[in-house]
Amino acid sequence: MSIQIGDRIPHAQLTVAGEQGPSPVDAAELLGHGRVVLFAVPGAFTPTCSAQHLPSYLEHFDALKARGVDSIVCTAVNDIFVLSAWAKHSGIEKQIVMAADGNGEFARALGLELDAQAFGMGSRSQRYALIIQDGVVQDVLVEGPGEYRVSSAEYVLERLG
Repeated sequence: MSIQIGDRIPHAQLTVAGEQGPSPVDAAELLGHGRVVLFAVPGAFTPTCSAQHLPSYLEHFDALKARGVDSIVCTAVNDIFVLSAWAKHSGIEKQIVMAADGNGEFARALGLELDAQAFGMGSRSQRYALIIQDGVVQDVLVEGPGEYRVSSAEYVLERLG
């Protein structure tokens, strides 16, 4: 069963790029303070993720902050080196926290894993966005197969009111 409104973010290891290199962080801790928008992509550098999904959050960063979002976090089942290179390539400074789910542990804990073996990509994460308040899920926006709409920054802005 996948994560639902009212559920707490589960404990699972993610990795972020720290000043001293890769740093493991507990998802419940990373996403447990304030109002957080978490969005997940099936993979860094993939077409929709690079051309639309990540850029939508960068473009609407100020609007999301104005609606009370304390932090924006992007996750993917990629290693932190790939996510860091993708952030640099995309022109992201420190606006969006890139949180690697290298083994897919977090995607599985949420019940939002994606079997992408048919595309040669193994186990990945579904495309989704979560609106989280102090570690509790306020909204769950999961895309259908091959879709990109409800997890966009534009749609999340609508949901934030």
